[in-house]
Amino acid sequence: MRTVFDPTDPDTNAYDLLTSIVVPRPIAWVTSLGADGIGNLAPHSFFNVACQRPAMISFTSVGRKDTLRNVLATEFFVVNLVSEELAELANASSAPFGPEVDEASSVGVRLEPSEVVPVPRVAGSPTSIECRLHSSIKLGNSHLVIGEVKAITVRSDALTDGRPTMEALRPVSRLGRDEWGHSPEVFRLERPRRP
Repeated sequence: MRTVFDPTDPDTNAYDLLTSIVVPRPIAWVTSLGADGIGNLAPHSFFNVACQRPAMISFTSVGRKDTLRNVLATEFFVVNLVSEELAELANASSAPFGPEVDEASSVGVRLEPSEVVPVPRVAGSPTSIECRLHSSIKLGNSHLVIGEVKAITVRSDALTDGRPTMEALRPVSRLGRDEWGHSPEVFRLERPRRP
């Protein structure tokens, strides 16, 4: 027996259902600067790798938020990983601040210059992805933002054999409602080879 939900039914909250089913979701904690130079720091849980070569990532802005306005105006942004020790600050930065407020300063997040792009990164994040806007696609009430990766930085102590480890990154994820997820338990499965 299953309950069937019609996403076009006004009594169905498809957003709540989808965000409770499509889990865990990695968090893009995006730093951006407005054309006026005011910084913005906001978590976006619709985030993924979009292309292998050239390297691209994507995040979705639900509604027209300050992050989207800034990225469209300046064409640069940085995605910072939200580790377990940064989860409270990431959540605090999701409050509905006005566009004249710099969230990082307001919630006490220390920023530092990025390597390549003119937008700062979160100093405490173990890794950051510096991007230039590739494209933006309006989808209903949301905008899919695709960024071409210009630099990837990883704290040296988070690397083993040149690759980041889950044990060092300790990323949190978004689940449904007000639920967050701790770093996942890791297990390994070797990809099958062609018979």
